[in-house]
Amino acid sequence: MTAPDMERSVSETHVTETVAQPRRKALNPMLKFALELGPLALFFIVYSRVGIFAATGILMASVLITLAVSYAMLRRIPIMPLITAVIVLIFGSLTLVLHDETLIKIKPTALYILFGAALFVGLWLKKPLLKILFDGALHVTEEGWRRLTWRWAFFFLALAVLNEIVWRGTAHYLPAAEATDMWVKFKTFGFLPLTLLFALSQAPLIMKYEAKDEAVGDEL
Repeated sequence: MTAPDMERSVSETHVTETVAQPRRKALNPMLKFALELGPLALFFIVYSRVGIFAATGILMASVLITLAVSYAMLRRIPIMPLITAVIVLIFGSLTLVLHDETLIKIKPTALYILFGAALFVGLWLKKPLLKILFDGALHVTEEGWRRLTWRWAFFFLALAVLNEIVWRGTAHYLPAAEATDMWVKFKTFGFLPLTLLFALSQAPLIMKYEAKDEAVGDEL
């Protein structure tokens, strides 16, 4: 076999391997959004009609259902919903057993600190943990992942601080029932819009560091 033939054979083998490697199966974006929003919406609806403890029980049940749906669709469970569910179940169970609504208010703080700390540790270890959390939703270069990770890590920590300010501030200045009502409304209508706005604000960076070679490979 001549050198050109050998090069052609290697090239064809590479293309064949690229085609043979299927993209990781992902949820439909609308279904993914519904699974993320559903537990929060149910939490707010039940809280409005029954109270914080019943809403906490519904939140725990709904996150388990979303995990089951994800597994049924993907035959795996994405890491971020799994971690969220574990934190919800831990703090939700403590809230119901101890009958202390403070614990469910601390849950977002613990969750955001966990995500932020994990991303900082990943940066230190030079591991793209954000890529794992996004579960194949983005395709950017390693430098893009590094920059995004810094931004998301600080954003998660900012959300943790914000949650502490809201629930502690309302508890200090308002009666207990009004404080809880204010926190639930902020949790429902504050955190999600803030997260969406932050995610959208990262679009220029994502486009700048888009992994062009992966896009070509997918087309092949």
